[in-house]
Amino acid sequence: MTAGRCADLSEEAGESLAATATSVDTWLLVEVRGTWPRDVSDPTALGETASARIAAWLADVPSSRLLFIRRPGPARDRRLVFVVRASEQDAHVRRLELGPADDLADVDLDAGGDVVDASLVLVCGHGTRDACCALRGSAVFGALAADLEPDSLWLSSHQGGHRFAANVLVLPGGIHLGRVAPEGASRLVGDALVGRIPLDHYRGRTAYSAREQAAEAVVRTAAGLASLADLTLVGDDGVHVRFAGSDGRELRARPEEITGPTVPASCGVEPSPQKQLVATLD
Repeated sequence: MTAGRCADLSEEAGESLAATATSVDTWLLVEVRGTWPRDVSDPTALGETASARIAAWLADVPSSRLLFIRRPGPARDRRLVFVVRASEQDAHVRRLELGPADDLADVDLDAGGDVVDASLVLVCGHGTRDACCALRGSAVFGALAADLEPDSLWLSSHQGGHRFAANVLVLPGGIHLGRVAPEGASRLVGDALVGRIPLDHYRGRTAYSAREQAAEAVVRTAAGLASLADLTLVGDDGVHVRFAGSDGRELRARPEEITGPTVPASCGVEPSPQKQLVATLD
């Protein structure tokens, strides 16, 4: 077994962050206090009834994913649930306030709650899943806590990509950041909250597929387009991914899969060649 943390080994190997964001259009965020199980689908966290209801809802909603969230502080009688649409055409946050976990079995996740004018910052701190997320994520959460409103900042369960810790997801824009360090966290997240993408830490936009993320990365980097509003996805014909620029230009790139560095995907597993999507401008 290779010694060292997966995040350290990935960074030392120069593994690219581009096109590594999780692809999700709809996020279901459920406040769960205490220690999370390794897998959020484990019914021990919410109970059989609520877990079955959530699983059925996720199966019905295309490109959806469940995350547990929590934050330090005294326990409350009520738990918060957020349903977040993070697609390019529809980005909004719905907030629901519930009581016991069993309330999740009856709540209307499709239309319940109130649409709120808010952004959410989720720092992966899922220690039962990977040590890097716990160590790096907790430090970044602490750094951000001094600058962000408590209602907007949460620790989250596994976002995908342990070896890119600390991972930070900004919703509803769907900006997924990796290798965020405590000393630069407030600046990076502050930029993301106003729609400016920190390209050096950008894993991709979660509304996009991996191919689209790869093309987006090369187009943004080459043209210096750091605003979320600078590009709109036009389509992917299987060869080229095309974007419309806010200035009226069409920009396109050709993604391809290559073999990246040999590193562990997470702590405690053997290193293996990691697949990587890269793109070239066309």
